[in-house]
Amino acid sequence: MSSWALIPLKARAHGKRRLAAVLDDSARMALVVRMFGHVLTVLRHCAELDGIAVLTPDGDALPPDVLHLHDDGAELNHALSAALATLSARGVSRAVVIAADLPRLAAAEVTALLAAGAAGGIAIAPDRHGTGTNALALALPSSLPLQFGVGSFERHLEAAVRLVRAPAIVRLPGLACDVDEPQDLEFLGLMPARRAPP
Repeated sequence: MSSWALIPLKARAHGKRRLAAVLDDSARMALVVRMFGHVLTVLRHCAELDGIAVLTPDGDALPPDVLHLHDDGAELNHALSAALATLSARGVSRAVVIAADLPRLAAAEVTALLAAGAAGGIAIAPDRHGTGTNALALALPSSLPLQFGVGSFERHLEAAVRLVRAPAIVRLPGLACDVDEPQDLEFLGLMPARRAPP
């Protein structure tokens, strides 16, 4: 059995636009790179994973130990489904789709998600608000219709129930804390210090 992680990563120039009110372009890009680097490091330390693939238009910036799956700009869920099909064709039997913006992610949490997915067929990790989906673990090939986007947790849960009846829900702090809004930076203690007026 081969288990891989799949990380969707936007083009560097388009990342984290909702943080523009508190971070300029260079600071947002640096944050994206730092969080992605952290997620990669965590996944590399997860013994249960045999490989890591990244779905992105920016393959030139990826390290050599990562499989680049080109994102041609298609709708995210369609692109992710195609990427999972590619992994399945390469012999991958289990995958975890995981966000690139999880600055508190720990390897033990990825291990727990994979174990829950193996036991129940599908495991879903919601965000801390209980509305979005930060990670999914599932067997390949998969017939789960991906639902990433606003309100995705309930849609993923409903779709998973139709397939496996009792999908696992994995609520762990590192998996739950993504960064989309300035409030997320505040919650995680990542908000930059305000400069004093001259």
